[in-house]
Amino acid sequence: MTDELEWIRVAALNDLEEGFPEPVGLDGRRIALFRIGDAVFATDDRCPHEQACLSDGYLEGEVVECPLHQSRFHIPTGEVLTPPATEDLVVYPARIEDGAVLVGFKRE
Repeated sequence: MTDELEWIRVAALNDLEEGFPEPVGLDGRRIALFRIGDAVFATDDRCPHEQACLSDGYLEGEVVECPLHQSRFHIPTGEVLTPPATEDLVVYPARIEDGAVLVGFKRE
């Protein structure tokens, strides 16, 4: 098994609008893309507390709030900011190349 990331094109940058998370599939996982300014971030789309879709959540700056129980997470780091969630979000490296959004991950 290699430690290198596999970079997968998951969206066109122009398809992402700031303030509106976009759910996408990545190798059988559901992730959420967040456009914040000139950057794009990728996290698991499921809240670790009750599995609600964070792409349906509420955004304020770099923070997403779970629509089910209002746990809040820092998007760039995945850090849980408020309960009831106690587990951080999984975050994935993301980059923009030639107008495309690529997300890096390791195959299991």
